[in-house]
Amino acid sequence: MGAPKAANPLSSLSKDLFVKKTPFRLTAYQVQWLLVVGFLTVGYAIYVRYMGIELSSTSLACDAGLQTLLCKSRALATTLFRNSVFGITALIIAVLHVIRPSIVLLTLGLIAAGFGIVLYNVVLSGLAIGLLILGFARPAPATA
Repeated sequence: MGAPKAANPLSSLSKDLFVKKTPFRLTAYQVQWLLVVGFLTVGYAIYVRYMGIELSSTSLACDAGLQTLLCKSRALATTLFRNSVFGITALIIAVLHVIRPSIVLLTLGLIAAGFGIVLYNVVLSGLAIGLLILGFARPAPATA
């Protein structure tokens, strides 16, 4: 008989390198959830922008001291978009989503980016949307 073959230490390493990891994918219910959340977020942001911020009669009434929900939403949205809070928040959540994709981070990032795109934080929110899409190329987190 021949000499016994020596075990190749690289064979187990090469098998580990080529293990197929499934990418992060959404179920149909999760897609429907994201559609509802996305439409509601962008719809409300459009309402605040065009009915509260840019409509001159509403702006004048709110600046004169009218205390309605629209005026309070206008004041909050104006303060947040002046400080780029929507864009920065969306970008931070998107980076976390790229590191470890999950439906919770995707939902929060979609909300922040939706508000940011409509309410004048376009650059940071657009970058965040790109990173959220890039999160689908990552492997799904392991479930225990």
